[in-house]
Amino acid sequence: MDAVDVDDSGHRGSRERAGYRRSAGSPRGEARREELLERVTDDLAVNGLVDFSLRRAARAAGTTHKVLLYYFDGADDLLKQAVFRLRERRISNALAAATPGPGRQTVAARVRAMWPILTGEASWVLDQAIALAMYDPERYAELGRGASKQYLPSLLSICPVHWSDQRKLEVAEMILAVLRGFLVDFRTSGDTAGIAAGFDALIRALEREEAASE
Repeated sequence: MDAVDVDDSGHRGSRERAGYRRSAGSPRGEARREELLERVTDDLAVNGLVDFSLRRAARAAGTTHKVLLYYFDGADDLLKQAVFRLRERRISNALAAATPGPGRQTVAARVRAMWPILTGEASWVLDQAIALAMYDPERYAELGRGASKQYLPSLLSICPVHWSDQRKLEVAEMILAVLRGFLVDFRTSGDTAGIAAGFDALIRALEREEAASE
């Protein structure tokens, strides 16, 4: 599985980028960098990680791979940041779906509202990122660690405010682990009935957990 292909020019550019950082960090440079990252992220959402390279990213961004090396530390850095950006979009959409309307909304109801977003349009690309981290942890470990760091604060935020920090952490970690397992199963087995049954069991467990704290 050779998901990221960096040619020799990419490695050279990464080493030489240190001389560019001051100008690339200017307001104008940061705006340009954001524009390029958005375009690459859009391409990643459509085409996935397989055969990702600086040259493919450059085509998507409407520039050259040398320009990308001006703003990013090579293909791995660009891939990591694009995956992070794509995950941010997913989390933002999931939280929007879980935003309570009038009256109080339970953790279970919020998780149920988030689930369609987590299995939606961008899910297959982010699942590829986790698989890549498992395939080559030395090179891509941050793709896996970064996922947990991004998701956990959002899951903590949907827990009842009167819970202790420890209880919030325990429940948020449980939700994260179980949903991640369901997503892997969703991607690999296609057993939608089994996943639905397991998801319903998670919802009941969350309802019992919250009821016990009242």
